[in-house]
Amino acid sequence: MPNSLEPHPVAAQARQAAEDAARTAGVTVVDEHDLEKQRDIDALLVQIWGTSPQGSPVPFDILRAISHAGCNITAAYRPDGTLCGAAVAIVTPGSTATYSLIAGVAPGTGDRGVGFALKQHQRAWSLERGIDTMTWTFDPLVSRNARFNLAKLGAHVSEYTRNFYGLMEDEINAGDESDRLTAVWPLATRTAVDCSEGRPRAVELPDLADAAVLGTGPDGEPHLLGHGETLWVRAPRDIVSLRAQDPALASAWRMALRNVLEPAFASGRVADGVTRTGWYRLSPTLVENTVAAAQGLVTHA
Repeated sequence: MPNSLEPHPVAAQARQAAEDAARTAGVTVVDEHDLEKQRDIDALLVQIWGTSPQGSPVPFDILRAISHAGCNITAAYRPDGTLCGAAVAIVTPGSTATYSLIAGVAPGTGDRGVGFALKQHQRAWSLERGIDTMTWTFDPLVSRNARFNLAKLGAHVSEYTRNFYGLMEDEINAGDESDRLTAVWPLATRTAVDCSEGRPRAVELPDLADAAVLGTGPDGEPHLLGHGETLWVRAPRDIVSLRAQDPALASAWRMALRNVLEPAFASGRVADGVTRTGWYRLSPTLVENTVAAAQGLVTHA
């Protein structure tokens, strides 16, 4: 095991929330150590992301090494035993943070809660090992993922990295640059507990009549708004389809978000929510309860 810390006080709440999420999604979520089933995970990741010149997103031999090192490989199975989702996370010895390498669900499985169940399992796995933070990167243009990460899970972002992986040639990224946001998910805050129990962050775009339009997007519609001390910036609704249909327009959206998010984070702002229509909320500071479980959150266990 790569971590010898004592379980976090909120670990029991996390485990119950993970079990509830799996039950709601109609799946069984487990730590997967079996060799052949890890081959199935490799195949599923290829099914989701396609392949690049380097091959699978996380090849089978890497999965085996991660498993052998005592890190996390999570798998979700339907009642008939079919693999329908997987997530992989690593942690270094003595660390209090887990790094999630990849998480995805089988095509046609979206909106069934499987992805949420995978992440709640990872949360419980981490807290049971005394790890209270998880980080990962994601594409700022994929607004659906951004909302899941920031509103439904309770993560936040204050770091933007240009071309994190270099040019990506898998089927989803379609040759686009790989700008990434770094999600930071505090696993034991009041926000994390509320989200795990089905109470996501409330993120509502202000009435446009009450907001100042500070910029327009590549589609000519309002893209950047100011409302009080808060900024709001819009991502496209479906960047994956847009990349296939109009790569030049997709690249224009990349630059539009880059030109807002980089300076916003440099000035100390934090992205702490995304609306259903793809608007990031950029708050002056992160406002939430970050008190650890030992100071009250264990009442949810």
